[in-house]
Amino acid sequence: MNALLAEQTQQLQLLVEAVAQLRAEISSAKKEANQAVSETASEVYVQMSDWALKSSGATIDLQRTSETYDCKENWGCRVLWFFRTANPPDTILQPDVSPENCWPLQGHEGQVVIRLPARVHLTAVTVQHISKEASPSGTVISAPRDIAVFGVDADGEEETLLGMFMYDVAEEAIQTFPLKNAPLPRAFSYIKLLVKSNWGNPAYTCIYRVQVHGKMAKPESLN
Repeated sequence: MNALLAEQTQQLQLLVEAVAQLRAEISSAKKEANQAVSETASEVYVQMSDWALKSSGATIDLQRTSETYDCKENWGCRVLWFFRTANPPDTILQPDVSPENCWPLQGHEGQVVIRLPARVHLTAVTVQHISKEASPSGTVISAPRDIAVFGVDADGEEETLLGMFMYDVAEEAIQTFPLKNAPLPRAFSYIKLLVKSNWGNPAYTCIYRVQVHGKMAKPESLN
């Protein structure tokens, strides 16, 4: 009996190691493919200013942002190490969009509030996921679907709806959505993305990158 148990344990360990090795190989190949796609797509958007870059001073308002998905609550996730350590929300403010380098928000809906480095007359928002071909799981059901964008005042008391749109996983990985009445006459220093649904994953929604476009407001005169 002990010998049989030991043999089954060894086989399970070998299976886990094989799965881990296979995932590493797939991840490496997908990362190269996704990087090539990202570089090509970036050339298209290079002329658009991005006010949601961490390196430029953009930050996440954690008090008004949804919780991060906890992989430890999912047995299958723990076995396969899908999220070794959950990425923080400011992952979406950085250009690295390699597979699995996303922010997983808890559930199929939630929100993120971004503090911009300056007051901006907003014109458009860009949302990025990875393609189905680049996904280690072969699916993109964790991608956001229906999204609403709000301009938020500094104290968070007032929100202005700037647009509602659908991120379509059948289209390009990088999708830019013009905001209504852009450029807006009013400048905002915060912007909120409200994810109202995803493409079928009930546990979490992955956001890889968010870019915010617009023109910086003129400094307010001191009288």
